[in-house]
Amino acid sequence: MTMDGTVVVPGTTMGAQWVDEVLLAGAASDICFRLPTPIDRGMLRRLVLERQTELAESGLRPGGAAALRLPPSMAFVTHLLAVWRLGGQAILLDHRLTDYEVRRAVERLVPQVVVSPDGPVAAGLRTFVDVETAVASYSGHPANTSHAVVQLSSGSTGPSKVIGRTAEDLIEEVHRYTKIDGVPVRGERVILLPSMVHVLGLVGGLMYGLHAGVELVPPARLTGDAIVAAIASGKSPATVLGVPFHIGLLASVNEPPRLPQFKRMTTGGELVPSAVSGAFEDKYGVPLGNMYGMTEVGVIGTDLFGAHRPAIQPAPGIDVRVVDGELHIRRPESPYLGLSDPTRWADGWLRTKDAGVIDPDTGLVSIKGRLDSQVSVGGLKVDLTEVEYTMNTLRGVEAAVVVHDGSITAYVQLNEQRDVARIEADLAQLLASYKRPRSVRVLAQLPRTTTGKLVRDTAVLRKAAP
Repeated sequence: MTMDGTVVVPGTTMGAQWVDEVLLAGAASDICFRLPTPIDRGMLRRLVLERQTELAESGLRPGGAAALRLPPSMAFVTHLLAVWRLGGQAILLDHRLTDYEVRRAVERLVPQVVVSPDGPVAAGLRTFVDVETAVASYSGHPANTSHAVVQLSSGSTGPSKVIGRTAEDLIEEVHRYTKIDGVPVRGERVILLPSMVHVLGLVGGLMYGLHAGVELVPPARLTGDAIVAAIASGKSPATVLGVPFHIGLLASVNEPPRLPQFKRMTTGGELVPSAVSGAFEDKYGVPLGNMYGMTEVGVIGTDLFGAHRPAIQPAPGIDVRVVDGELHIRRPESPYLGLSDPTRWADGWLRTKDAGVIDPDTGLVSIKGRLDSQVSVGGLKVDLTEVEYTMNTLRGVEAAVVVHDGSITAYVQLNEQRDVARIEADLAQLLASYKRPRSVRVLAQLPRTTTGKLVRDTAVLRKAAP
């Protein structure tokens, strides 16, 4: 029996019971969101039931799929939970995708309904928006798989992959978070910055927050001052959850006020240079924690206290190994929709394409960058990750991407005016000549994915360069 008294739907994604027990359980008066208007658990349940009725009337059935193309909003949250309560599959499409990208995804995945904004969304820098929705019937076909959620990878190194995760897999990850030392607990707040369309914001933010009874607080705007205001808006301990891009927003605040409630910041995505983490911790007096994960698996390892940087501790229940320098994660089935690619998953192991090392004494894992970052220059091996890391230590360099495009090429974004010749001279003091970029190209803004990761696709970088 579920929260609305109906019989549990026996749909392919387990139906309503897991949503009620794992995400929506608890006292009706518990605050789930502050937008800044508080949304308590009772109100959230009512909104989800209303959305569920609307989706059913539009043709969504147990075992069917609904594509959600919505910006961060209560509309996104309530439609997502409603799809799952119906026993349906949620296909998450970032609202920033082009119409062409959305059309290709919908044609491939064939949802029963598509939920979109009912008109233009003037979001600007807002992190959460008010949006009216339109639900369009698309097909009468059931979902092609039994996955509860289908996501597109961030595509930082090329085309996105289509990834599916079951309800059991999502529940397991939510419970995994509860066993990680340093995560927010009931009575605390999460300042939510990453998109809930992608795994960090979806599971590490939304799902874990609902399960653990943590208040989710999106800032009014995606600026450093607004993030600080969100931290200061309550007395309970606050953890900022984001990606490395958001560190820069907080770093841009000239003189932040005293924030005794600021507990820590935790970032997923790219490795954070030690100079950046050190400057952040000096400025705010709180640890900068690190989280490593993949859309395919969710959280893999963490260092929430910043004690082992750049190494991480594997999350509870995660089994890792290193084969020929590549990090593998145990996973019983392929996460990819369609034919399984043995270069990505085989024999119960997911190939991460990340170079890694496991310390035999401590079990700590160090991520050494992408395997495809290792190139040969004149017969000598060069790790582009090392070059990129060194570029990021130079004065004036806000961010850098180093690729091999016939030769080593660096694309940099600066935070102060510097000549390329001066940058190259500084780099000559730090790297052997065969490791140094043959070309340094300055961009006003480096291309990033929708999750804030730097794009390393050479075609995209060439197009963005002046």
